[in-house]
Amino acid sequence: MSRPSPHGADPSVLRRLNSAAVLRALRAGGEFTLSALAERVGVSRPTAEGVLGELTARGLVAEAAPRHGAGLGRPARRYRFRAEAGHALGIDIDAHRVRLLVTDLAGDAAGGHRADVRADAPPAERIAAVRAAVKTCLAAARVERRSLRAVAAGTPGVVDPRGTVASCTVVPGWAGVPLARELGRSFGCPVLVENDANLAALAERWRGAARDADDVVCVHAGLHTGVGVLIGGRLHRGRGGAAGEIGMLPELGLRDTAARAAAEPPARLAARMSRGVAAMALALDPEMIVVGGPLVRPGGPLVAELAAAVRPLCLGPVRIEESPLGDESVSLGAVRLALDRIDEDLFSPGPARRPDAPAIMGHDVGRGR
Repeated sequence: MSRPSPHGADPSVLRRLNSAAVLRALRAGGEFTLSALAERVGVSRPTAEGVLGELTARGLVAEAAPRHGAGLGRPARRYRFRAEAGHALGIDIDAHRVRLLVTDLAGDAAGGHRADVRADAPPAERIAAVRAAVKTCLAAARVERRSLRAVAAGTPGVVDPRGTVASCTVVPGWAGVPLARELGRSFGCPVLVENDANLAALAERWRGAARDADDVVCVHAGLHTGVGVLIGGRLHRGRGGAAGEIGMLPELGLRDTAARAAAEPPARLAARMSRGVAAMALALDPEMIVVGGPLVRPGGPLVAELAAAVRPLCLGPVRIEESPLGDESVSLGAVRLALDRIDEDLFSPGPARRPDAPAIMGHDVGRGR
């Protein structure tokens, strides 16, 4: 057991803080020489060298290929973050299909997969289909299961803090399914489960229309229309995970939207949905509203008609934009949630883990950001 230093700081904690700082700099800034990295982080050159040795042993840092220039002598050694040191898996589960996206630790795609599922499939069959899709996805991407550092899944319905589907009207028999626990049986890393509209909101903030906004309402138009909310750049889930579920009120026009889209022209559907969207705008006064999901076709009329119907119901100008992410928003948001969980491990001042050691075996259920 290490003793506190005479200056009051535990040396082991200080080493871990330095390690996290060096890793953040490498991940954010590309390649660094030892001297440049020490200056960037604000530590001595020997300290930076020691940290790099530790991170290299953990498989998180590697020496970059030398840069040969016109100068004489051996080029300075440069170091980089090893994004290939692990992977994140995002899963989108809805009534009809499963979508998967696997990325490296920098969020760059390594592969993906889609599989259809019977709309009336019982939970056991649906979960089996997810497991089969994961196997196919990882094999096609040439990613070993042990390389996964976190997995996140999105689903319609209210998801409680333990990862259980508390209620769901879209997927038959889905309410009450302990989804995080069931999926966790297949992985040796943390598994998180979140509402699909919430994950769509995370995706919009990360790589979609809301990259420049902190207070966002994300309208995910599908079989029913769900709403994800970001406040101050962070996901707002509410006490039990039910924030944004105003579609439960039939008079707000967000229920059975897919069925109505098949039977009504976009202008009539937009007028029906406008009450629910305007209610969220009036309640939260967001910087912007992003509209996406399976019902939104690129360049289609629904978003424009919805914007025209919502604006007269609000007290001031409302920025309403179409999502550029298509039907990948939920799986992309799931990856972002998984990467956030991985970051908690990488940058935590707690004890370092081996790169092949899972944080918690089976079913660690997080609440996301």
